[in-house]
Amino acid sequence: MAIEFSQWRPILPLPSRSCNNKGLSNSNTAMRPTAAPLERASPLCVLLIEDEPQSALYMSEGLANAGWEVQIASDGAAGLAQARSGAFDVLVVDRMLPEMDGLSLVLALRDDGVQTPVLFLTAMGSVADRVAGLKAGGDDYLVKPFYLDELEARLQALARRSTTPLRERTLLRTRDLTLDRLTQSVARGGRTVELLPLEYKLLEFMMLNAGRPVTRAMLLERVWGFQFDPRTNIVETHISRLRGKLDESGAEPLITTLRGVGYVIRAD
Repeated sequence: MAIEFSQWRPILPLPSRSCNNKGLSNSNTAMRPTAAPLERASPLCVLLIEDEPQSALYMSEGLANAGWEVQIASDGAAGLAQARSGAFDVLVVDRMLPEMDGLSLVLALRDDGVQTPVLFLTAMGSVADRVAGLKAGGDDYLVKPFYLDELEARLQALARRSTTPLRERTLLRTRDLTLDRLTQSVARGGRTVELLPLEYKLLEFMMLNAGRPVTRAMLLERVWGFQFDPRTNIVETHISRLRGKLDESGAEPLITTLRGVGYVIRAD
């Protein structure tokens, strides 16, 4: 469900957790080691750099319940000090922070050689804001309000790609299809594919889940923000238009309909 802070209630007390047991140096210039596969026994570690206590607790509680080890920093300076250890698999950084703003924090980390993946979390949702965050060294961008399960899925995806060069983390690829999340452009086989905003959002979500079925209900919730079925063919119409643009000139179809389930976009 989407975070609605006016409706938030604590569910379980957050257990005391630490991400400092990875055997890393505490030097301010410590490089982050090669990440282990997600199938490892030890939990993934995330640092939440968020100054709004209710938001931080909501996220930490949800991620802890999903199996993450969580630490919280309530301002930019403290967050920078903790993140410099390289002891985290991924960072969640609010754009607007006391002491040091999120962009300056990430720029400082990258200057120090710390390559931990960063997800910016903010209410600033314009294209210019997203581009600024990605150019500063961020790897993903999530606009408030958001769905907690989407946050967790994006963090898992960042952790999986954490050994990939920074520029490539903004690129999604499947077969000969490429989606550039920095420029919000799409190309197939070297041909530029012009998409409308909702078509782009639909394709982005499907490529983030390449090889996995996505249901109609998931698409309605994640792409259109509906928490109910409007009883229209809005999903089917947009899938049809997207197929038409991706599969021009007789290209091999990439999106498959799974009868009674939903859709899947082919993985490599």
